[in-house]
Amino acid sequence: MEHNIKGKVITITGASSGIGEATAIMLAAKGAKVVLGARRKDRLEGLVTRIKAAGGEAAYVVTDIKKRSDLVQLVNFACETYGCLDVIVNNAGIARLSRVDDLQVTDWEEMIDVNIKGTLYGIAAALPVFKQQGSGHIINIISTSGIKIVPVQGIYAGTKNAVRTITEALRQESGGKYRVTGISPGFVNTELTDHIKDEATRSAIKEKAVQIAITPEAIAGAVAYAISQPDNVDVGDIVIRPAVQD
Repeated sequence: MEHNIKGKVITITGASSGIGEATAIMLAAKGAKVVLGARRKDRLEGLVTRIKAAGGEAAYVVTDIKKRSDLVQLVNFACETYGCLDVIVNNAGIARLSRVDDLQVTDWEEMIDVNIKGTLYGIAAALPVFKQQGSGHIINIISTSGIKIVPVQGIYAGTKNAVRTITEALRQESGGKYRVTGISPGFVNTELTDHIKDEATRSAIKEKAVQIAITPEAIAGAVAYAISQPDNVDVGDIVIRPAVQD
């Protein structure tokens, strides 16, 4: 069903690496016009160059999803450049893993700002466009961390479960006027764990990830699958994890 991807204008946050980068490359190869947002300008420039060299269409805006105005700018840029916005992939997220009783309150606040508020800002930027068009698709990248609760992931899982709840509520509220999809990856080989402060926790998670992690392209494929469905088919929830993951 690649014909339902070709020509679509798709905005992706957190596009400079990992799942966002893989998604941008895959969707552009299927004929989408991708508009990429992230903080690292050099990575965005390089990615757009690679996509164009492969015959795809891509543009970027340096975007900090902690700033609502940046998400509005990203969506407006997509509309101004390509005439509309068909899909927003709210992919950007961070993991600051620690025990709750370690009281890493600054880390908690950062995850709330990025994982919850950043996703909400993306939704708030896209919905007025979708309502005006009478169509659109919101895809939120969540996590299996919110499905199976384990130590050191409590606050991170909490932010992801907030996004899960918001996503399902929005899907029900949409009334078919736009589509809403939540995708929950399990262990994926990305940079997400690089910023865990506790060395023992970081090493343990990275070791497990090395052993069982799937590629970002596996998640990109799930994004493409959701987008590629007929316009009257809404894929509400996808969980995609390594076959050996608990």
